[in-house]
Amino acid sequence: METQRVQTGVVRRHSKVAAWLSVFFMGLGQIYNKQYLKGSLLFLFESFILVFWSKTIITGLHGLITLGETPQVRRRGKIVEEGDHSILLMADGLLIVIALVGFLALYYINIRDAYKTGKGREQGEPLLSFKASIQNSWDKGFPYFLITPAALFMILLTVFPLIFTALIGFTNYSSPNYLPPRALVDWVGFDQFLRLFTMESWRSTFLGVFTWTVVWAVLSTVMVVFAGLFVAVVLSRKEVKFKKFWRNMFIIPWAVPAFVTILIFRNLYNGQTGVINQMLNAVGLQSIPWLSDPTWAKIAVLLTNLWLGFPFWMALFTAILTTISKELYEAAQVDGASFIQQFRKITFPIVMVSAVPLMVFTFAFNFNQLTFIYLMTEGGPINADYNYAGHTDILLSWIFRMTLENGQYAVASAVALLVFLIIAGFAYFNLRNTKSLKGDVR
Repeated sequence: METQRVQTGVVRRHSKVAAWLSVFFMGLGQIYNKQYLKGSLLFLFESFILVFWSKTIITGLHGLITLGETPQVRRRGKIVEEGDHSILLMADGLLIVIALVGFLALYYINIRDAYKTGKGREQGEPLLSFKASIQNSWDKGFPYFLITPAALFMILLTVFPLIFTALIGFTNYSSPNYLPPRALVDWVGFDQFLRLFTMESWRSTFLGVFTWTVVWAVLSTVMVVFAGLFVAVVLSRKEVKFKKFWRNMFIIPWAVPAFVTILIFRNLYNGQTGVINQMLNAVGLQSIPWLSDPTWAKIAVLLTNLWLGFPFWMALFTAILTTISKELYEAAQVDGASFIQQFRKITFPIVMVSAVPLMVFTFAFNFNQLTFIYLMTEGGPINADYNYAGHTDILLSWIFRMTLENGQYAVASAVALLVFLIIAGFAYFNLRNTKSLKGDVR
C-alpha cells in the first residue's frame, strides 16, 4: 500500500514528501519523518559544507577549468609576482571533484533514507529511534564499514593518480614553453593523442616502440612459461636422480635480487671486456655486438629475462604436477599412450588451467618492465629515427625518458593512458574467458 489515509480523510504520501524535502536540503526529510536528531545532524552537515567550504569548492573547480589565469611575472631574473601553478590547481580541483562525488553519494543516501522511512510510515511501521537507526545501519552495513577505509586509500593512492595522469595527457604541459609556475598550462583536448598518430616522427616512434613492447611482452612471457614447464616435466620423470639438488640449483637465479643479476649480465654482454665474447674468441668465433646491435640487444634482454623468470614457473608447475592423479597416467599407459601423448592429453591441459591467469598477469608485468629494460640497456642502442627512444625501449621506459629526462609530460601521459587502456582491456578480456576464474576446471 503506497498511501496512508489519516483520520481526517486526507491522503498522505510521506515517502515522496520526505524525499523531496531531502532533495531540497539534507535532513529535512528526516525531520519531516520525526527523526529529529538524525535530521538535525544531516542539516548541520550540509550547512557546514555550504558555509565553510563553498569558497574552496568554487575556487577549486574554477582552477581545474582554467588551470590558472595569472602567469608568473619576472623582472631581471627575479620573481615579482608568483602567479598561478597550473598543475597544483589541477590537483586541487581533482581532489575537490572526488570529494564532491563522495558528498553526492551521501546526499543520495540521505534522500533514500528519507524515502524508505516515509514508506514505512505509510505502511504503519514504527519509526526507528536515532540509536536504533545507528544499530540497524551497523548490522546491515557491517561489510561496507570494513571495506570503506581500504576503498578510501585506494581512491587516494590509485584512482587519483590515474585520473591525474590521464588529465595531463589533455594539456600542453611540456618543456620548454609550458612549465609552471613560469608559464601557464592550457587544456588542448585530444591534440597530444593526435600528434602520436598524425606527426610522422611521433607516429613512427610510437608504432615502433609499441610493436617491440608487444613482441617483448609475448616472447618474454611464453619463453619463461614453457622453459619452466619443460624443466618441471623433465624433473618429474622417474629416471632423473637427485631431483631436490637439481630443483635447488634451478631456483638459485630466482633467489638472487633481480637488479644484481641484470647488472651482472650487462657486464657479461660487454662487447670489449665481457666474458661471453672472450669465451667465443677463445674457441675461434667472432665477438657478438650484444648491446650495440639492435637485434642482438633484443636477444640479450630476452635471454636474460628467461634466466630470471623460468625458476618461478618451474616451481609453480612442479607443485601443479604433484596434484595430478597418477591413475590418469597409469590408465594412459595401459591404453598404449606414449610420453608425448600423455603430455598433450593429460599434463598440458591440467597445468595450463592453473597457469593461464598467472600468464595474463605476467604479460601485463612484462609489458611494463621498466626496471629491467632501463638497468639492462637504458633503451639502447640509440635509434636516430625515434623521438626520445632507443631500439630496446618499451612504452614504459619511453615514458620514463620523456618525463624525467626531456620534460614531455603531456605526450608521456597520453602514451601512459593508451598503455593503461591496452593492458586493462587485455586483462579484462582474458580473465573473463579464463575457466580457472569461473570455478570451472573442465
